[in-house]
This record gives sequence, structure tokens and C-alpha cells, in this order.
Amino acid sequence: MKLKKFIAITSILSGTMHCAYTQNQVVTYPAPAGAELMNDFAVKVREAGKDWKPVDTYLVKVDEVRGTRHTIEKASMSYFDFSGEVEVAVSFNHGTVRTGRVRPLSYAIIPVITGNTLTFKLERPCNLSVEVNGDIFHNLHLFANPVDTNKPGKSKGRNLIYFGPGIHQLPGDTLNVPSGKTVYVTGGAIVKGCIRAVDAQNVKILGRGEVHPEGRGAGVSIINSKNVSVEGIITTQCPTGGSDSVTIRNVKAISSYGWGDGMNVFASNNVLFDGVFCRNSDDCTTVYGTRKGFTGGCRNITMQNSTLWADVAHPIFIGIHGNTEKPEILENLNYVNIDILDHKEKQLDYQGCLAINAGDNNLIRNVRFENIRIEDFRQGQLVNLRIFHNEKYCTAPGRGIENILFKDISYTGGNAEVSLIAGYDEKRKVKNIRFENLKINGEVIYDDMPDKPKWYKTGDMARIFVGEHTEGVTFGK
Repeated sequence: MKLKKFIAITSILSGTMHCAYTQNQVVTYPAPAGAELMNDFAVKVREAGKDWKPVDTYLVKVDEVRGTRHTIEKASMSYFDFSGEVEVAVSFNHGTVRTGRVRPLSYAIIPVITGNTLTFKLERPCNLSVEVNGDIFHNLHLFANPVDTNKPGKSKGRNLIYFGPGIHQLPGDTLNVPSGKTVYVTGGAIVKGCIRAVDAQNVKILGRGEVHPEGRGAGVSIINSKNVSVEGIITTQCPTGGSDSVTIRNVKAISSYGWGDGMNVFASNNVLFDGVFCRNSDDCTTVYGTRKGFTGGCRNITMQNSTLWADVAHPIFIGIHGNTEKPEILENLNYVNIDILDHKEKQLDYQGCLAINAGDNNLIRNVRFENIRIEDFRQGQLVNLRIFHNEKYCTAPGRGIENILFKDISYTGGNAEVSLIAGYDEKRKVKNIRFENLKINGEVIYDDMPDKPKWYKTGDMARIFVGEHTEGVTFGK
């Protein structure tokens, strides 16, 4: 289908994952002809007392690491919008349901299993994984969105680029959005190619549909731009580089290929991620300085109310790249109210659900990890704070890591390897690291905990090795 351009919406209202609605409503989007669908699950949704509505299920590819080998697996994905309270039914089409769960587990959604069907209620928008018989690689990614207040009405103007239901191939595989334009990808639309804000201002990329290139690559990119909003869409990767004042809300990024990072930030300031879902074949979210042609440090980056699933590498990774000759600062970084569903990394250099690795003379400071719930990941570490010289990616060690707060962090599981906090030398230290209410399998780890022998470091009780060239590492209730 050809790219259609229409004229400007007079007003685009912004929605969030946390809007309150008083009226029950369900909006479903039929899949377009030619879309790759899956039949592992049959999904339907209904308002209380109303008829069931079918929800189409698409194919998405994910990466399973077996030993050191990567295997592409075919999983499922469905989405709909709703307000109020709805009931969801997910039927498994390939055998008996012995066990079923809905994650994140912190949502406490307990499905009722009847035969081969899981049924549960939702009272607020959320991004979920529905898993049968413990299978996390052929699961259903279920995106229950708020009702879309950004959807344009019948009157459309020249500042709107609109993709209606159907499959759209972008000319040249790329759409560079001009300043002042809004792109809307409606539910039931699949845009093949890359949508980018490049050297632009006041751009919006909105909707419910999918945006992704054939094969690998970022479906949406923000490049050297300012005042950009991306909301509601499903894509592969969504990097931000050399930009300022960017909001990425309720965007879902799923990748399966090598170096398939989800939501990178390069040399950018004032970036907000809110209510995003990342399942990626490399780091889910990163903050770097100079990298990939973008130059400078990073300030004021926040990710909140989000879900991260790293099939490979880190859920959260900060600091490895910068400018050794002109040292940079990465500061005022916040990660708040986040669920981490998995972490799988065999390489010891790249472990850590919450990882800050300072290289290239970077100084990393004023970072807050708060209200983060980490489920039982397959392999890796809980925390990794290091100043290091990784010669594969860096030309120098970092300058320092300082003023880091871990507050209300919980881990439930038994697969975590020993975490690590270590500086580089007397001039390149890790310092002023504060843990408050760190909870490991229900036990709070703090300096005066009664079961800790006096000759132990508190980190020993959490299996966190506090090594050389560190100072001011404390654990409180």
C-alpha cells in the first residue's frame, strides 16, 4: 500500500498507561490481510456481561540462547485497548495446560485454568506475558492498552501522515518525519521500514500498529532532534541519539537478532520512558555518551512504570561508551517502578540486571534505582558496578561511579551469580553507594541485620562482592 499523507490534526491529546476510566470499553483491531499470524493461542476479550471479541495473534521472533548458540524462536503477540474492567480468555491450541502464569508476577494476576483455557480479569492497562507449561519462548505477549486518545478523527490535515489498516511498505524503507508533523499508525496497520525523526523538532509518532524493517534494525529512531513523542506502537528497537526532550510512552520493542538493543540513549538529555515493554536480544535499555556518531554526555534520563526482559545481556546498562579525549558525564539517571522478567548472559564481562560499567573516562553520578522487582532470571548477576578498561569497546577506564541509590529493590529466585562492586585504582573509585531495603528472597539485607556475623561484610549476605577501590558502600533498612 502506498504511503498516504493527509493534513494536520488540530489537536492531539496525549494518553498514558495510567489513565483512569470509569466506563467499560473494549477496542480490537483485526489483523491485515497478509500479516504473519500464529495459532499457538486463541485470544478473546469482553466487557463484563458482553459478548466475547476475538483478538488476532501475530508472530514475533525472540532469541533463545542455548549454551553459547542463539536460536530464533516463534512466539505470539496480541493487543487491544480497553477502559474499566475486562475479562480475557487465552486458549492454548497445542495440548494440555498443566501450569499457567501471567507476568509480571508483581501484578498478582492469577489465571483460572479450565481445560486448555486461562481466564483472568484486567482493571488497568498493562503489558503482559502469558505462559503455558513454563514455556517462555513460545509465550503470548499480550499488550492491553488504554483507549487511544491520540487517534485522529475524520478531519485530517496536512500535518498528519496517516497509516490506516493494512500492510504499508515505505518507499526506500525509510520515512524521515519533517518538523511539526505527526505520524499515526492505526491498530491493524503494519508499516514495513523505519520511521525516523532526523534533525527535526516537534514530531509525534503515535498509534497502535507495528513499525519494523524487514530483517533487523530499528523501526523507530530519534536522531539529532528535539521535542519528540513516540507512543503506543509496537516495534523492534527505538534508539535516541543526539537529542533533547524526548518522551517514549507505552512503546513495545521486541527483537531477536544480534545486537538487538531495545531503547538506547546516546549523547542525549531529558529523555523519558514511561510504561514501555522491552524484550530484546541484547541490552533492553542503555545510556551511553559519545557513540555511533553522536557526541556528548547524558543528563536527566528516566525510565518508569516499565517491563524489561533481556533474552541476552543486560536489562539496564549504563556507561561503557564515551569520549576518552574529552571526558563526559552521565548524570541524573532514574529507573523507577520497573519489573525485570529475565536476564541471560554467560559472559562475565556483561552480566548485571542493574549494571553501571564506566569506560572511556566517563564519570557516572547521581543514579537512582527505585522500586524494582527482579524475577528469577536464568543466568547473570543482580548488580554490577565497575570502573574498567574493556579493550574491546573502550580506549580507557572510566573516571568514576558515585552517588548511586538502590532503594526498594527485590529479587526472588535462586539463579543469581555473585554480584560485583569494584573500582579501578585510587583515582578511579566507586563511591557513595547506598542500598535501602534491598530484599533477597524476602529477607531485607542491612548493615545491622541480626543474623550477620560482625566480621562479615553486609554484601556477603546479599552475595554482592564489594571489592577494591570502593568507599561509602552502605546497606540500610
